[in-house]
This record gives sequence, C-alpha cells and structure tokens, in this order.
Amino acid sequence: MVRYLPSPHADARPEGIRIDLLVVHAISLPPGAFGGPFVDDLFLGRLDPEAHPYFRQLAGLRVSAHFLIDRLGQLTQYVPVLLRAWHAGKSSWLGREACNDFSVGVELEGVEHGRFTPEQYSCLAGLARTLMVRLPGITPERIVGHRDIAPERKWDPGSGFDWEHFRALLRWARPEEPDSLVWDAG
Repeated sequence: MVRYLPSPHADARPEGIRIDLLVVHAISLPPGAFGGPFVDDLFLGRLDPEAHPYFRQLAGLRVSAHFLIDRLGQLTQYVPVLLRAWHAGKSSWLGREACNDFSVGVELEGVEHGRFTPEQYSCLAGLARTLMVRLPGITPERIVGHRDIAPERKWDPGSGFDWEHFRALLRWARPEEPDSLVWDAG
C-alpha cells in the first residue's frame, strides 16, 4: 500500500523532457534517527526548526522526493511521477545538467555508512521495475546514487547500500501495482 502525501515542493518538468533516470538517496532526520514524522515534515514544508537543534540549518529549505521507503519497506509518495520533485539540487549525469528535470528521486531511510533492510531493497526493486515498465528510458544502467550525479556535494545512498544485491533483486522483482502510484497531478 502506497501512502500519498502531496508535497508543495514540486513543479512541472520542462516541456518535451523524457524521464530516463532514477536517483537513489538516503535520509534520516535527525541524522541517525529512524521513524517519526520529520522526513514527511521536511518534504511537506512543515518541519519545525525548533524541534531539534539540527533542524535549524534546514529552516526554509524547499526540497522533496517522489518517494520514501522507510526501514520497514513502506512506500510513501510525495510528488506525482510525471512532475518534477526537488531532490537532486545542482547535478549532472552524462553531461546533462539539472537532473531534477529528467529523473525520479527515491529516498531510503538510512545513514551514510549504515546498512539498508531487506524490506527496503525489495520495495525499491519493485518500485524500480514499475517505473521501468512505464518509463522505458529508465534502465538498470540509469539507476544511480545521489553521489553519482553530485559527487562533490553528496554521499548518498552511502557505502552501506549494496548495489550488486539491488541489481540482482531488480532482475526478478515483481513490479508494484502501477495504479497504486500517482503519475500525474490531474
């Protein structure tokens, strides 16, 4: 079951853009803490900067992702797939700048050197298969980490993410039910 919480931090993609990249991220708020409402609050623009000292540096930040997969493998969607989420920041892939324009962003609840759960890998593989069916420009070779598109700024999904294991799962994953995802704002 996909939980849908629409983020105000999204907009239309540039006209004629082909979505052909999937970017895997990692997040925990505060850093190292799992569960709780804070990732939702960040992506929904309602994070209280006084709720934790770390959050002060995030005050006024306008970011989002298309999806979050929590430690239990539960999927939350914030932005319709065909809209642009604000997850990549200043980024480039194979010479193309502004990866938000042509990518889908998936956050995994995790930390830089931590491991991810079997449930997260399974959910990510199923979600990726669904996206690959509906968006054929996304291929296994076009599933990358945030660090791959912004290497000077980002580390995620981190050294704890097992790309070989994920790619093996991807070959056999059953797609999510496509109708369980929100594809367009309309």
